[in-house]
Amino acid sequence: MKAWAPGGTAAGPVEVTSTSVMRGDVIQIGGTPCRVTDLFQLPGGLKRLHFESGELLTIHTHTRLIALRVQRRR
Repeated sequence: MKAWAPGGTAAGPVEVTSTSVMRGDVIQIGGTPCRVTDLFQLPGGLKRLHFESGELLTIHTHTRLIALRVQRRR
């Protein structure tokens, strides 16, 4: 199922890990949608996500999350 993002572009759910998460992904945490604004690579394959709200989340290589990602036009 695809939703419509601002600007009329399609957005769809994707499974993300520490290797595939991207800036702009929207991840729902505790019922609150959080947009990833920055990523920091940490030792051991860990990645720290920085959200628009200022919150941080550290995930490891086995973490699997569902994110809403705007589909890029080709």
